[in-house]
Amino acid sequence: MKNSSSSIAIGIAWCLAWGDKREPQFDLSVLREMRQALASGEEVPTDVKEIVDRVRELLAIPEKISPEDFPETITDLQTKYPNLWNQPGKIGLVYGGVTKVKQYVFEDAKLPDIRGASSLLDRINLVDLPAFFNKRPESNRYHFHFSKVREWLDNNFPGEHTLSAALIPEMIVYSTGGNILAFCPAAFVNELADAIEKRYSFVTLTANSCAVGDTFKLLEIRFGLLRDAIEQTFWLDRYRQEYNNHLVEAYFGKLDQKPNEPCISDPSCVEEAFANRKSFNELTTKLAVMFNQRRSGNDFEENDLEKRPSRRYPPMLETHPYLQRDEADRRSAITRATDNGNHKGLPGNPWFSEVSARKRKAGDRAKHGTIKETHWYTKWHPAVIEGWVDKFEDFLEQNSQKLKKYCECDDSKVGKDQLEKVAIAQSLTQLGSVSKGFVAYIYADGNNMGGYIQKITSPQEYQEFSEDVDKATKYAVYQALAEHLHPRQVKENNKSESTLPDGAWIHPFEIITIGGDDIILIVPADRALAIAKTIGEQFEQILLRQVQIPGVEIKGEYQADPPEKPIDRTKCHRYLSQNAAITNCQLSTSIGVLIADYKTPIYYAKKLYEQLLKSAKKRAKELKQHGYCGGTVDFLVMKSVTALSSSIEDFRKEALTKDSPQKLKLYAAPYTLHEIGGLIESVKALKKADFPKSQLYQIRSFLEQGKQTTILNYRYFQTRLKQGKQELRQQFEEGWCNAKTNPGNVAPWMFDLKEKVYET
Repeated sequence: MKNSSSSIAIGIAWCLAWGDKREPQFDLSVLREMRQALASGEEVPTDVKEIVDRVRELLAIPEKISPEDFPETITDLQTKYPNLWNQPGKIGLVYGGVTKVKQYVFEDAKLPDIRGASSLLDRINLVDLPAFFNKRPESNRYHFHFSKVREWLDNNFPGEHTLSAALIPEMIVYSTGGNILAFCPAAFVNELADAIEKRYSFVTLTANSCAVGDTFKLLEIRFGLLRDAIEQTFWLDRYRQEYNNHLVEAYFGKLDQKPNEPCISDPSCVEEAFANRKSFNELTTKLAVMFNQRRSGNDFEENDLEKRPSRRYPPMLETHPYLQRDEADRRSAITRATDNGNHKGLPGNPWFSEVSARKRKAGDRAKHGTIKETHWYTKWHPAVIEGWVDKFEDFLEQNSQKLKKYCECDDSKVGKDQLEKVAIAQSLTQLGSVSKGFVAYIYADGNNMGGYIQKITSPQEYQEFSEDVDKATKYAVYQALAEHLHPRQVKENNKSESTLPDGAWIHPFEIITIGGDDIILIVPADRALAIAKTIGEQFEQILLRQVQIPGVEIKGEYQADPPEKPIDRTKCHRYLSQNAAITNCQLSTSIGVLIADYKTPIYYAKKLYEQLLKSAKKRAKELKQHGYCGGTVDFLVMKSVTALSSSIEDFRKEALTKDSPQKLKLYAAPYTLHEIGGLIESVKALKKADFPKSQLYQIRSFLEQGKQTTILNYRYFQTRLKQGKQELRQQFEEGWCNAKTNPGNVAPWMFDLKEKVYET
């Protein structure tokens, strides 16, 4: 396998050797010979040797240039790198992907439709767009589909010198998380951007997408944007004089006001701040700005490139008050999934528009990505779509211990050799039936990603970072699901939503999406917090190489610098802070967990778990001031849709906070990962002590009556316990409720000495 440096070198060399026009300046056989020679380490053809030498010189520049070696003036830059300065020709760089993902994925309420929408977007990003570059997918299930994508590209973008002929796999910097960043020959920038947008529209019809591109000099790949008259470029010597200027500060950052980000080291001097900005990162920032402008509907011409089709007019599907609409009541229906002779329809005989029919057909698939034949919609057939359950099962097959852990348990009759018999859940009703009617939505997002990306200076680093985060996110989820779940048997099966027989074994989870550093899962409510905790821990441990996964290599370095002063763990953790491990990974996750009735509308659940994630991120940002770089979790248990009519923040302030005679908070969320572990252990201690639920409810009802009343009430019930007192004392009273000003404790309260508030 090529390393990232040689891969990027091949991609850049191909672009330069192709030239600035559609017709390559060298014969294609010469370019292919050059590519093969670079991949195998052999001598390149004489015609392109000078170009290859320039690319090697560029990539040999250190990723971190010391302040002493960084060019002081633009003249120094020219003197130090004359060959790169004088290299003719430009290189195209294209950035694009899907936008408004949740709007497309969650516009339908049925689980198969959501799964199908997510799967279509994933396949475009992970299979279709790389296929433009002739990059074959790792799974052999896509062999036929790969050929169809290449055929589509040639048919839609024909010509004597086609787009498909100009692209090679090594041009891709990354294609994960719903976005793609790739080099290309300068003449094909707009055509590639149009192809990306058109592919999303062709497959999904309505999903929003956007792609932009520009061309850059070779020297700009390492030293950021340079003016056409290079000698007029704003450089380090001028930055030294004007770094306090407000406009300069807005672009390069403010040196004398460090952000509260101890997990990401700040620039230590003017030279470092300038070098961080003037790098490949500046090119991607420019493309991101162009991306946002085009996504907003702005049309613009850049560098005299030909005008592109506008994005101002989104796809429109006409409807009428007297026409039958689809199940989401958004578009006119074109078909109904009813029985037709020997051909079975779908439970409930639903109506579908063309958009929703594609989602359902993609989501209501069999395992191993096989799409079921349907008589009710034959116009479109997506061949193969590999789902997340397929990928999870592949992970289990490659990890025998995890396979055994997942399949073999006391209440599961599914052996590790019978995984094939386990079906995919067909509805939220089925997921709820295996968890007493409640499911949990887990929404996770990465922390410190922006701060880390700002320090990336080269395309090699971008490539490694993207691959590492994608692996850490994906395998953290797999590890957590394998550790805490087992196949479960469907109970109370709703025949109007399912074709599975009663008692069928299913995977008790749904992976809606894993993209970049984003995760959305639906899992059984009784395992939600444990799964969330493991995801957060595994994400950091995988990046730090503390967890080894067969066939998975982490290339980047994510260890945080040692703190300048010892970390006071009592300011970070409220549960046995002396036992908490010090987190030393620069990247982490914040997680929102909503536990709700399976009948809760998904669009409503989405609003709530997004608020929980926002709350968890806010807590993570606050804890960074005290040196905590790890993950955080906020969760909410909601028994009915009517339980919450305002935002979660307002609900907690109005209903769960009492100001007299002392300030009492009847909640303690959000939590650190260590605290979530402590919460789980406390619940285990309560169960072991056989603490009666009726008494817990009574203690809860006394909370609003004040601190002393609740303490006395808890003490009364605690003394009457016949078993588990020691565990309860260790895991709950001493773990959470030690008094801050004396040797006693104030169970069931915790006291925040700084805020002068009691929490429970």
